[in-house]
Amino acid sequence: MISHKILRVLRTADKLPRCNSNLLPRFASNVPNTSLNNKRKTTQLKEMINSPKLEFIMEAHSGLSARIVEESGFKGIWGSGLAISAMMGVRDSNEASWTQITDVLDFMADATSVPILLDADTGFGNFNNARRLVSKLEQIGVAGCCMEDKLFPKTNSLLDGRKQDLANIEEFALKIKACKDRQKDPDFIVVARVEALIAGWGMDEALRRAEAYRNAGADAILMHSKKSDPSDIEGFMKVWKNQGPVVVVPTKYYKTPAKDLADMGVSMVIFANHNMRTCITAMQKTTARIFKDKSLVGVESEVASVKEVFRLQRDDELIDAESKYLPVK
Repeated sequence: MISHKILRVLRTADKLPRCNSNLLPRFASNVPNTSLNNKRKTTQLKEMINSPKLEFIMEAHSGLSARIVEESGFKGIWGSGLAISAMMGVRDSNEASWTQITDVLDFMADATSVPILLDADTGFGNFNNARRLVSKLEQIGVAGCCMEDKLFPKTNSLLDGRKQDLANIEEFALKIKACKDRQKDPDFIVVARVEALIAGWGMDEALRRAEAYRNAGADAILMHSKKSDPSDIEGFMKVWKNQGPVVVVPTKYYKTPAKDLADMGVSMVIFANHNMRTCITAMQKTTARIFKDKSLVGVESEVASVKEVFRLQRDDELIDAESKYLPVK
């Protein structure tokens, strides 16, 4: 039970305007982002979270992949903890420190003009670790973070048969409040990820936690499910009754049409790990072929050209800069 004292603290947190699910249409156009680039990245992400249209962000795990996501037309990027840790060759169990994660995010933010929402796991510790992370993210230009209500070190939600220990609801709510109190940019986004359905604690507990975190100041709720159908999400949206923006990650229920999620009232969809998984498949195929053939002939036409690598690295900007800043010999 949440004490009356805690409830009074939580209810003093500032509230953002509630989104209106009755506004239609709910699909955001997938257009180039040049019209948004004059706004702060935090403002861009805040507007996406609170948009009456269903918005989409895509996973990236490096400066290069982040740039590719932006070039494809996505208006935002998901800095996936699973993907970043996988590309480091470690498990998604907080084996990479928060400073190692933010080092990667620093390159990603520099490489792009669209906002990044970081998968910040549990905040890498208690409220103090979490609020220090928020300060660092603001410094490097990351627009928001998503924290899940599990214990540190976390266990990946999609692991089969693995116990998922949840945080104390009061402590996690106050962790969210500490993050919102610490941020300097009013548009910085903190998303509270509810793991009650993942842990098998049921819909009543999921709703209780979501309401507590929203009252603590969370800008949105991420409701997570590993069912192969969207019944968990549909059930939650019915009892949530549009109390605030809801984010989903349809990794397991990937066959669900976007229109169905929009009709439920979902605010944002995260495509959470497919660039990382694509890299694995492509590297396994290419490496096996080269090992077998002892030659590059069979793969050269199937991989990006070196010229394309240079383009993505923006070598043209360096050439222009050299003409300005190096003496003519």
